[in-house]
Amino acid sequence: MPQISERHCTMKIMFKPFMKKLFGVKYERLSRTLLIDLILFWGLSISGFRTKIAPAVFSLTVSVFTGGVMWQALSSRDNTDDLQNMLMLPFDRRKMVFSYITALGAYTFLTKTALLLAVLLAVSNWGFPGLLTGLLCGIYGILAAAALFSLNRYRYADGLRIAALTAAIVLSADHPWFLPVILAGCLSSFPVLLYADGYSFASCEKAGRHRRALAPVTGTGMHHRRHSMLRYLLRYLSARKNYLANTGFMWGIACVLPLFFRQMESLAVIPVGFAILSLNTPLCILLSCDPALEQAVRFLPGQERAFCLPYCAFIFLCNLAADSLFLTSWQLLAGGVPFLMFVTALFFALASAVCSVLLEWFLPVRNWKIESDLWHHPRKYIVPAVMLLAAGIIGAMLWG
Repeated sequence: MPQISERHCTMKIMFKPFMKKLFGVKYERLSRTLLIDLILFWGLSISGFRTKIAPAVFSLTVSVFTGGVMWQALSSRDNTDDLQNMLMLPFDRRKMVFSYITALGAYTFLTKTALLLAVLLAVSNWGFPGLLTGLLCGIYGILAAAALFSLNRYRYADGLRIAALTAAIVLSADHPWFLPVILAGCLSSFPVLLYADGYSFASCEKAGRHRRALAPVTGTGMHHRRHSMLRYLLRYLSARKNYLANTGFMWGIACVLPLFFRQMESLAVIPVGFAILSLNTPLCILLSCDPALEQAVRFLPGQERAFCLPYCAFIFLCNLAADSLFLTSWQLLAGGVPFLMFVTALFFALASAVCSVLLEWFLPVRNWKIESDLWHHPRKYIVPAVMLLAAGIIGAMLWG
């Protein structure tokens, strides 16, 4: 019995530093977030808006969203640095792993998934069964992401396991065997996590790539050669694969958007697509997510032009690539894209890039805990909202 008590105490000692870092010293962030969730749920409930959400869609949405946010939390360089500091101390391998996963899982579910569930449950008629389903899908997403992240050499094989389990969960969402299937999915990740250790989540190779990506900025010739900044941006993205994945995802959306928009039978809807495609959050938080870079850039003289102009050009090219794919897909699926629409694409790509850089330069996001906070910060919607308003005005004036 004393051994059990001592083991519990050790687990608690490992768990508390991660929780206080994520939620605040007195867990003030948790109470504030849950209050916002309750207000949002109550407001949507009394609005009277209701929609039917299929069980398969509900389960897939919660599982994939939670797994994605958990992956972002595990990939956070700030979390990796904290974990590496903890690994310098004597620790029990399994206690460290499960303390770290539990803390990040609690952060993921209580601050991100809870908000999604508040919206889904408020506008549907799922009730308590929906809450239970969301809880199980959230736990599954957290454990699956953690197990996959811990496998550096066998991720593709484990990815097939997770894909098969996710498909089984989605297909059984409206059947009586949903509960045993999702419980089996959660339990299947435990053998992987039992053999993992803290170093699986704090790879020195990952940290080294991030440090190497900063090399061009701290060089003495950075403000003399503009191409050094562009080279830095490319190396920065190569060191953060999730940023590349998000950009590729936006380009995929650009290809499928015409399937939904062509039913409206009006060219005025195309600028709305340009506004949606400006929502590429990772590319627009370069200074916010790296305080060391911001300090270096602001410390050196003449960095307003040396940094902002290449940064703006880089975002412009990424936006233009997405808009070009969108117009190409529209031409193939619907046809009839006038030349003026290409000029409009140039305008939206440049305007959103300029607004994003100005917002990042003058109003960077600070006091965040992990990078996932930046990805889901309300500020990300400012530029797309402005572009959406401009899209409505331009569409009504030229093609209305």
